[in-house]
Amino acid sequence: MGDDLSKYEAPFVLAVDIGTSSIKVGLFDALAHSMPGIEETIPHNQTVAADGTSEEDPDQIRNAVETAIDSVLEKAGELVPGIAGVGFDCMASTVLGVDREGDPVTPVYTYADTRTASDVDRLRTELNVPIVYDRTGVMQHTSYVPGRIRWLRRTHPDLADRIAKYVDVSTYLFSRWFGRTDVKASYCVSSWSGMLNRHDMCWDAGLLGRLGITVENLPELAPWSEPETDLSPEYANRWPALADLPFFLSVGDGAAVNVGTGCVDETSVALTIGTTGAMRVLSRGPAPEVPTGLWAYRLGIDRTLLGGSFSEGGNVVQWALDNLRLPSVEHLNAELSKLEPAAHGISVLPFIAGERATGWSTSATGVLEGVRVSSRPIEILQAMLESVAYRFALVADLLLPGVKSGYQMIASGGAIQNSPWWLQTMTDVLGVPVVVSAEEQDTSRGTAILALNALGVWDDLDTHPAQIAETYDPDPANSDVYAEARGHQAELYSRLLG
Repeated sequence: MGDDLSKYEAPFVLAVDIGTSSIKVGLFDALAHSMPGIEETIPHNQTVAADGTSEEDPDQIRNAVETAIDSVLEKAGELVPGIAGVGFDCMASTVLGVDREGDPVTPVYTYADTRTASDVDRLRTELNVPIVYDRTGVMQHTSYVPGRIRWLRRTHPDLADRIAKYVDVSTYLFSRWFGRTDVKASYCVSSWSGMLNRHDMCWDAGLLGRLGITVENLPELAPWSEPETDLSPEYANRWPALADLPFFLSVGDGAAVNVGTGCVDETSVALTIGTTGAMRVLSRGPAPEVPTGLWAYRLGIDRTLLGGSFSEGGNVVQWALDNLRLPSVEHLNAELSKLEPAAHGISVLPFIAGERATGWSTSATGVLEGVRVSSRPIEILQAMLESVAYRFALVADLLLPGVKSGYQMIASGGAIQNSPWWLQTMTDVLGVPVVVSAEEQDTSRGTAILALNALGVWDDLDTHPAQIAETYDPDPANSDVYAEARGHQAELYSRLLG
């Protein structure tokens, strides 16, 4: 392993992060410090197509996760006996259909699959949308499961007839590893489905009736801290050190990021940009009201994650790199820093993977307006990244009035942490200071903290505070320029999407 690991305190936890673009597995100590050299990252990707397809073979994900766990256990060597539990987080929301034996009969459909647009639109006409929005905490949208069930029944009726249960990908993995079809799903990961009644903490009966399914077609619900135990013989032989350990139920990756960056109450706001983006606040107490345009997901019985998420983020940078013949990422920051804010005259709707917060359109696509012969690729990228910041500002307008005064805005995620220019731009657009998390592997750290809390090693989720790297302060002159540019984006959105 090379590094001196004697300074790390047992017990250890294995943290599994099932992200959109990669699987990350690592070992963390009792203080939620990542153990250097004892981690594994395995890329994976979805099948995407112009019709809105975004899906993946469930066993491709399973094989990647299992291979990563194999690797980390091998690297851990003599430290393996110190592992006390396994924590999970998972990209949200995902769903696949399984038959009575638990075998998959569909691919894993991700939040980015927009083929359900017409089914969602039809559902919106059938439901009392504000009432269902309040019960579930989410707007009816292609990123959630209700429209997916309708779409499957309409387009693949023979396939839908074979489905005994609809489960998220983490619940599918657990069913394979524990050899049972009755494994539970956490309130947290289930709230991302759009079908959890967040007040009564049960599957929403009225919505299920509209979809033609019952609670028997969904997993039993439980707190994330209620583990599954006793691996099946196959996996007990494969992972003997984990055979009798608690595997804590998966949480949504967004919730794990909040915990990992120390955003565990109303004094801290998480701003995250990885492949996609989100702004979130974690609060205690009863389920809060949800401002129209945002969502509310349950972490557990007494905590709610309130915020807004975007299907765009680092994928915008990747799209530009792939299509605009730009220099490497290392050179982009210097090139962007030479440009005047919003001086390019280009307005952008950055919906290359559809829109979520705040308009929740089922038909939005990416739009560039104002491109001229003189427009340079770097200016198009600049306009696209600025436009993402404007979308964050829309969420901030709805979210921040309910946050305690003196809050910290804490940024994390590889896409924005690797771009000082984008961090400064986000700060200028929001008009508030933004601090940058110093924690590596924020998501996995949050997952490890949740496991340590469930094991009783941590009394709460902030027993050992997260660290901050640096602070960005807004430039008032740039903030004024961006405020005007936000108006141009709003006008373009109104004209095209109403």
